[in-house]
Amino acid sequence: MHEPNVFKAEPTAITVEKGKTYAWCTCGLSQKNPFCDGHHKTIEGMPFKSLKFIAEEDGEVWLCNCKHTKNPPFCDGTHRQFKK
Repeated sequence: MHEPNVFKAEPTAITVEKGKTYAWCTCGLSQKNPFCDGHHKTIEGMPFKSLKFIAEEDGEVWLCNCKHTKNPPFCDGTHRQFKK
């Protein structure tokens, strides 16, 4: 089983627009993290795909960068286990 790359052990605050669709990176290798740039397609077997979500309201959200959240794409604090 493939584990996602920990891009960063902290979330990123993003301002979203209600009704707009966003594509969150699940592999952790995107050059546009926390958003997907399609890099997952270069991984053998393609074990990852982007996670698309629609913003429910205008405002700030905290997106996970460690890619291990239990509430994707939003940060749940799991990144703390990766901090050294």
